[in-house]
Amino acid sequence: MYLIAHCDDETAELNKIEQMLTTYREQYAVCDFQIERFQSADDLLRMVREEEYMPDLLLMDIYMRGKLGTEAARELREMGSHCRIIFLTASQEHALEAFQVDAMQYLLKPIYEKNLFPVLDRALEEIEQERRRYLLLRIDSSIRRIALNDMIYCEAKKKQQSICLAGGEQVLLRMTMTKLYEMVSGYQEFVKVGITYIVNLEHIVSLNGQIMQMDNGDKLYLPRGSYRHLREQYFEYYGVADCRFSDMGASVADSWRNEAFFR
Repeated sequence: MYLIAHCDDETAELNKIEQMLTTYREQYAVCDFQIERFQSADDLLRMVREEEYMPDLLLMDIYMRGKLGTEAARELREMGSHCRIIFLTASQEHALEAFQVDAMQYLLKPIYEKNLFPVLDRALEEIEQERRRYLLLRIDSSIRRIALNDMIYCEAKKKQQSICLAGGEQVLLRMTMTKLYEMVSGYQEFVKVGITYIVNLEHIVSLNGQIMQMDNGDKLYLPRGSYRHLREQYFEYYGVADCRFSDMGASVADSWRNEAFFR
C-alpha cells in the first residue's frame, strides 16, 4: 500500500487528478494506494507534524493561497521527509526551486494521463525498490530513513522500542513491538524472539540455549523456550540462501556447518 498525497487549492483540480489516479489504479491492479486530498499546504504540513502522516508520493500545485508549494516542500525536507514530489503547475517560473527541493518531476497544467502515468510508473517503482532497503520511521519528531542492513536488533522497553544500529547508535521509537514487526516481517532476516526482541539474523555471531551474541558485541539473553525455534529459523534462512556464506566469512560459515556456532 502506497500513500499518495495531492495538494491543490482548486477543488476542480483535486477532482481531476483523483480521477486520473483512480484510472491508473484500475489499469494497474497490482498497484494499491490510498489518496489523501489537501486544499492548502498548511493542512498538509499540519497532518505530517501532528498525525505522523508520511506520504510516499506527493502531487502538489505551486501557486496556492497562503504558501507556495515549493516553500511547503522545503519544510517537508527540513522535517526529514524523503517522499517523491511531483509538481503540477501552470508556470515554469519555479522550476529551479522545485529541483532544489529534490522534486522528481515538474509537469505543466493542464495535466493529461499520457504525461502523468509514465511519471507515476517511475515514482512507484523507485518507492518499491527503496522499501526493500529502508524503513521510514518517526524518531524524535522527525522522519528518518533507517537502512534495514543497519538494524541489528530491537528491544521492547515498555511503550517504546529501542533499535540498536550498526555503528553503535541506539534510537527510541514510539511504536508497539507488534507494529514494528509488521513492518519488517516481510524480510526473512528479521525474526521475533519472545515478546522482547526483534533480531536481524545476519548480525548474529553465535547462539546457544541462553544467549545470542551479536556482531556489535551485545549479548541478548533468550526467553525460555525460544532457542529451538530461533535455531530452526536460522537454519531455514541460511539454508535458502547458501550464497550468503560468502558474505559471512569462512570462520562463521564453517562453524555453522559443524554446528559449533550453536553451542
